[in-house]
Amino acid sequence: MLPTTRTPAGPRRPTASREAPHARVHPAWWVAGSAALAIVVAGALTTLSGVLVGPLHTTFGWSRSTVGVAVSVNMVLYGLTAPFAAALMDRFGLRRVASVALGLVATGALLTTVMTAPWQFVLCWGLFVGLGSGATAATFAATVSQRWFVRARGLVTGVLTAAGVFGQFVFLPVLSWVTERHGWRPALVTAALAALAVLPLVLLLLRDHPADTGLKPYGGTEFVPRPVPPRGAGRRTVRVLLGAARTAPFWLLAGVFAVCGASTNGILWSHFVPAAHDHGMSATTASSLLALIGVFNIVGTVGSGWLTDRCDPRRLLAGCFVLRGLSLVLLPALMSGTAGASLVLFAVFFGVLDVATVPPVIALCRERYGADSAIVFGWVSAAHQIGAGLMAGLGGLVRDVFGTYDPVWVGSGALCAVAALMAPAVRASPCGGRKK
Repeated sequence: MLPTTRTPAGPRRPTASREAPHARVHPAWWVAGSAALAIVVAGALTTLSGVLVGPLHTTFGWSRSTVGVAVSVNMVLYGLTAPFAAALMDRFGLRRVASVALGLVATGALLTTVMTAPWQFVLCWGLFVGLGSGATAATFAATVSQRWFVRARGLVTGVLTAAGVFGQFVFLPVLSWVTERHGWRPALVTAALAALAVLPLVLLLLRDHPADTGLKPYGGTEFVPRPVPPRGAGRRTVRVLLGAARTAPFWLLAGVFAVCGASTNGILWSHFVPAAHDHGMSATTASSLLALIGVFNIVGTVGSGWLTDRCDPRRLLAGCFVLRGLSLVLLPALMSGTAGASLVLFAVFFGVLDVATVPPVIALCRERYGADSAIVFGWVSAAHQIGAGLMAGLGGLVRDVFGTYDPVWVGSGALCAVAALMAPAVRASPCGGRKK
């Protein structure tokens, strides 16, 4: 129970300036847990696109490039939503934004089951699922960790980022199995029901700010009053972009993250399953390899968050891109009809590197842009998804034209080499460097 004081004018009130002496679990961990659940179920929808390519081609006769249009719209909106979602979280709170996002994801998935035309797929999957999943993406994780944690902030950022990947890849084999046994519509209904099941937990456990509980952030030494909610979330988002766009680090980070999106979401998450199918591998087996990537995403992302607290994020970022590029260049030689040792090793290796770029990029945004860092990271994430969307569309086009995905794997590896050269060029903060 919180310590209380008496005021001359009324009843006892919490002092809200000290930690609860008998609290066993700081509320920050309940907030992080509920946020992780929302991120998991929303993330499950983002990789389902690869499973839908074949069934939609069979059901409606749509080409891969036609399906790729909706996937590209989904990815671009996923990215463009992020900076506005960060501002909306400042204005209306974490709980409201996350709840609406889960509702959009469930609605989009359910409406996709009754579509009959490509434009409807663009609307349901591209717009609704893109907006909902984008609002619970990395900017959501960055906002939660920045508000609620002082100690272990990088670690929590890594865990929440890994939650999204966990949802993307652990759900994928299950939904792929449902698709093969019962059809793609029941798989979408399953994903929608998962989002609706998490919604009550978000409403119950997610809190907007430590001041709402009368406590300090986890590991903090001072009580942080809840800031006055800023008005004009849209105007603020654009204003922050215009300010950041005048600085070279923003464009370097945006370019690096555009390559990150192109070499993960854009090609691997969207086209690995159909590419493996071209070599005779079943969709369930290919999805299981992606699930293995997801398992090691958790290891890599949490480890990257831990390292980000302890070393220069620029070097960490460059190293991730060098190793990722090498793995993508080698992938065409590893592809086969079975999940042999070489493909399993690729999945483990790529999984460790896949989302390990996120904690250092968040740290560089925080270092350089301070209080506006979540919104700046949102715009950097938009570049990530623009790169992903362009590569998703290009990947389908290359497959239609050349009959193989091999040129896209090699091209993605070359882009990673460029990103590795850009990362060290991000200048340190003009306000005194990194905060340990």
